[in-house]
Amino acid sequence: MRRKLAAGNWKMNGTTISLTEAENLAKAYTSPSVDLLICPPSTLLSRLSETLGNSPIATGGQDCHAATSGAHTGDVSAEMLKDSGATYVILGHSERRDTYDEESEEVRAKAGTAMENGLTAVVCLGESLAQREANNTLDIIGGQLAGSVPDGATGENLVIAYEPVWAIGTGLVPTLEQIAEVHGFIRERLIRRFGEETGNAIRILYGGSVKAANATEIFSVADVDGALVGGASLKASDFSGIIDALEKA
Repeated sequence: MRRKLAAGNWKMNGTTISLTEAENLAKAYTSPSVDLLICPPSTLLSRLSETLGNSPIATGGQDCHAATSGAHTGDVSAEMLKDSGATYVILGHSERRDTYDEESEEVRAKAGTAMENGLTAVVCLGESLAQREANNTLDIIGGQLAGSVPDGATGENLVIAYEPVWAIGTGLVPTLEQIAEVHGFIRERLIRRFGEETGNAIRILYGGSVKAANATEIFSVADVDGALVGGASLKASDFSGIIDALEKA
């Protein structure tokens, strides 16, 4: 059985006072039945890792460079993330692909470096509204999946997150049938590439306007192994509703 995962992506939000929200979450979930992850901005990563201490809540970065080190002003390496207490890193998020023109080849290189440094890569895939309306969703997802995931991926070092671009922060959510179609497609492609055992061990998260009000029905869909949550992960009270729904799924 794949252990479910609730991952919070704080994006470019959070200052020192935000650590209190993580503390409140840790107090509420001392022994959760699902994996919990918070990916804060890099300015908070080290302090968040220290704050959570022996808590079961893991921490992660929101991106990393493909190089181990070097003259890359403003970038963060996988080794630096690990040194800050991270065990995960989000890669290929649609906001990175769009704003910074990141191609799947670059995401693949970053994921390989992350895995080499002992981090679990959360590789994001997703189609735009125009691509969805043109019925190109599966072609886009298939291409991103093949191009972004390096060889050697396992259930321990890779998580896939399906985030339809048009649903991120908009309040729009695909139908359960649409989610099921994409997650089933991703599972089939993972099995085809990595074999039955590994393909079935890799977790697939759903992301895009996930909140407590819709979490239960989303988590009822086959091959939805949890969620990558944006704004709703910033406050413990909001994130808790999603975690509770996942624990009951």
